[in-house]
Amino acid sequence: MTKFCANLTMTFTEFDFLERFEKAAQNGFDAVEYMFPYDWPADQLQEYLQRHNLKQILFNLPVDEWASGVRGIACIPGREQEFQENVARAVSYAKVLDCSMLNVLVGLTPADEDPEEVQKTLVDNLRFAADELAKEKITLLVESLNSRDVPGFHLVGSQPAIDLIDATGHYNIKFQYDIYHMQRMEGELINTLTWLMDKIGHIQLADNPGRHEPGTGEINFTNVFKAIDDADYEGWIGCEYIPATETEAGLGWLEQYR
Repeated sequence: MTKFCANLTMTFTEFDFLERFEKAAQNGFDAVEYMFPYDWPADQLQEYLQRHNLKQILFNLPVDEWASGVRGIACIPGREQEFQENVARAVSYAKVLDCSMLNVLVGLTPADEDPEEVQKTLVDNLRFAADELAKEKITLLVESLNSRDVPGFHLVGSQPAIDLIDATGHYNIKFQYDIYHMQRMEGELINTLTWLMDKIGHIQLADNPGRHEPGTGEINFTNVFKAIDDADYEGWIGCEYIPATETEAGLGWLEQYR
């Protein structure tokens, strides 16, 4: 059965962040995800999860320079120590929030760096993170984006993500498959999801164009969700979309799946 979690970075933004936990629960969500928790104490976030009977599914490793356009540092030579510190910081939050998956955004391809050194740095960093997360029974996720929305991102498309995971040789790394990004990059959603299902640790969604809720664009989500169910996916699907109007007004698409 398909399970959906609210992405509190993208949805319910009509409300302050901490109010979004209550709004998610009131609208029938049993679980949440969001990009970054680090502006709030972990204990405070855990209290909100418990208060509203919500499960924390996912968040990202820190990207402290997000506002300035940085999209991760895992592929940047010379910042390995900082990356390792970020892993420790993320794990400390995940333990408090009882979160079993952490996503890493690998970053923009650094200019004027040797491509082989960039790849080695990325693989070594992912191996380190996967090792550290495995000690706490936390799965590391790697996400591909699309090059139209995020020009210069180092990891685009599904096959490069699988090749990267294979290059690490680590059992504790899975692919975070974002339906919106993959539709923009390559299409073939049903075939790709089915083919990669044993590599996928988490799925996120948004329609295209516009990155709004299902039913606003070109993706046949009825067929996509059926394919996901038929492939025996047991994880959650994160609703990482920008509501076309207000969040609650656009949740009608969910009714048939509850």
